[in-house]
Amino acid sequence: MRRAPRILLAVAAFLLPARLPAQEARLSLEDCVALALEQNHLLRAAGENVKASLARARQAWALPQPTLDIDSDLQPGLTGFDRYGERYVGVSQTVPFPLRTWTQAGIARRESDEVVADKDALALDLTFQVTEAFYAVHLAQEQEGYAQLNLELAQDFLAMTETKVAAGDVPRVEQVRAGVEVARASNEVRRAEAGVRLAKARMNVLLARNPSTPLELAGDLRAPLASFQIDSLRASAVESRPELRKNALALERESLQKKAGYLSYLPDIDIGAARHTIRGEPKTWDVTLSVALPLYFWQPAIGEIAEASANQRALREERAQLLDAVQLEVEETHASLAAAADQIQVFENDILPQAEEAYGMYMFSYEQGEISALEMIEAWRTLNDVRTSYADALYEYGIATAGLERSIGRALREIHHEVEPEDPGVAGARKHSSVGLRERYRLQRRFRGGRRWDE
Repeated sequence: MRRAPRILLAVAAFLLPARLPAQEARLSLEDCVALALEQNHLLRAAGENVKASLARARQAWALPQPTLDIDSDLQPGLTGFDRYGERYVGVSQTVPFPLRTWTQAGIARRESDEVVADKDALALDLTFQVTEAFYAVHLAQEQEGYAQLNLELAQDFLAMTETKVAAGDVPRVEQVRAGVEVARASNEVRRAEAGVRLAKARMNVLLARNPSTPLELAGDLRAPLASFQIDSLRASAVESRPELRKNALALERESLQKKAGYLSYLPDIDIGAARHTIRGEPKTWDVTLSVALPLYFWQPAIGEIAEASANQRALREERAQLLDAVQLEVEETHASLAAAADQIQVFENDILPQAEEAYGMYMFSYEQGEISALEMIEAWRTLNDVRTSYADALYEYGIATAGLERSIGRALREIHHEVEPEDPGVAGARKHSSVGLRERYRLQRRFRGGRRWDE
């Protein structure tokens, strides 16, 4: 009797399910971007470069080290320091002209800000790469879903053909064709699964994680379609692009460099004080004040000033070219976004519904013996191609959105825009995802007993 509680506890422990590890949270696009900006090795290195540039900017204010001067004169020997006849012990300090120090500090600050602009440009590129990888994972998963659905269609078609062959309605060659399609569809599933693994591995690398780390992403390819005013996009690009900001900082730096050249005419000051000792005489103090004479006044104009002037002219030309390139990039990405949005609407309003309806008609006709297996295979290949092209259009829209954000240097949500309302007839456009199509197909398979496929 005493063993009964122990036995019951053992049985309960055996029967109760083991505690499963907590499932990893699904990462949204914002989560992925935040993780990449925090953990990516290249961006971390850029952050350290910024710290180094700030340290250099602080060094620009530093004064030169003072100098200790010891002068022992009239010694009887080389090492007879204690038998000197005359000795000076003092300290001297070089004091740069104040405006020159301020100018050098300003140059160092501009250089530091340029490094920050480089880091911001790297963050923009990284954000684009993460967004591209995010949609690539969803595209690969969508393609995997389509491949699975295609395999189910092929298997169902094979079963239907086997029934027809057994009944003597069609020749056995059609069963062979159906078997080939099943094998082909199985191979496509394996390829799609490999594509998902590779897409997730690339995302993990961008997030500074092991490529084989489990990864689950939230959301899907579908995004609200939006329109933007091209003028506001251009203005945002001019205001926010790090490359343009870096160019402006470089112009300011060269202007200060040119000013530093002119300030080289103004001399630094050397101040010194020394204790003067002569044997047999009272100790005295010597004070020294010295300045450099700008005798070779033409040298700054030939050197620093001429170099800074040439750099300014070059930077202005580069800015003009950069402005044109940025404006063109904004135009191209805006056009790509609009084209992708139009393509999605065409798919949702026309192509997808018609392709599905046509497939249903072909399926019904095949069941009734009105068309051959070859025509049926061609019909479902067409439907699969249409679905894949629709997924590609959704992917292109996501990438175009990311490209437009990179071209203007900021998130599109910060720009005033109007979201285009969806047509009520396609408000449920997510039904065209692979999961939705698979569920609809499985339901429709129940109604093939002498009824139309799409009824």
